[in-house]
Amino acid sequence: MNATTVDDAEIAKFQAMAEEWWNPNGKFRPLHMLNPCRLDYITTQIAAEFDRDLRVVQPFQGLRLLDIGCGGGLLSEPMARLGAQVVGADAAERNIPVARLHAESQGLEIDYRHTTAEAMAASGERFDVVLNMEVVEHVSDPLAYLSACHDLLKPGGLMICSTINRNAKSFAMAIVGAEYVMRWLPKGTHEWQKFITPEELYGLLRRAGFDPVDRKGMVFNPLSWAWSLSSRDLSVNYVTAAIRRPAP
Repeated sequence: MNATTVDDAEIAKFQAMAEEWWNPNGKFRPLHMLNPCRLDYITTQIAAEFDRDLRVVQPFQGLRLLDIGCGGGLLSEPMARLGAQVVGADAAERNIPVARLHAESQGLEIDYRHTTAEAMAASGERFDVVLNMEVVEHVSDPLAYLSACHDLLKPGGLMICSTINRNAKSFAMAIVGAEYVMRWLPKGTHEWQKFITPEELYGLLRRAGFDPVDRKGMVFNPLSWAWSLSSRDLSVNYVTAAIRRPAP
């Protein structure tokens, strides 16, 4: 049996919310709101790394992409529409039938699997791109998890990883604000001590065999009620791009 960094208590939280994935006003409303910002960053980084033209209909054709922690498929589906061969994997079993049914209703072919990063790496799966979005703060061992993600990439492959900074502001906004005041998320969705600072994440990425190449903040504006990317403000949500080092 493969070792795993899956945290059973964390998985139970998302199992309980599985049916809500495609309700834009439900428990995953924050992700629906954040998705355009995430997609902007993801598509720009993939296009730059693989020299793809985002003006064509399916710019990512020929790329094999893994969406680890795919949930209901909020990122897997647009990646499939852009031409990528998509595998969506999640350790929460109840997410998978929800994701499959929605993809079928949209006429999309996506390979959804109930599995872990460690199990896929051990089986020899390899990808051009790994999307690792809002997962690393939920695992039991971030370095071991990122090392498995590294092994899932072909040498020179790209990983996009987003998470939440750990400071007083993130506690106020991501936990108090999102879970208790706005009630966007069920109480207890996040644990502040599991949040990771950008410097810590860069250190973990390097130790796992990546070369970090970019990072941006994802900033919520309560006046426009929208998210945007920021080169300066990484104080709460942020996203990174890293390359698996080519073999020596």
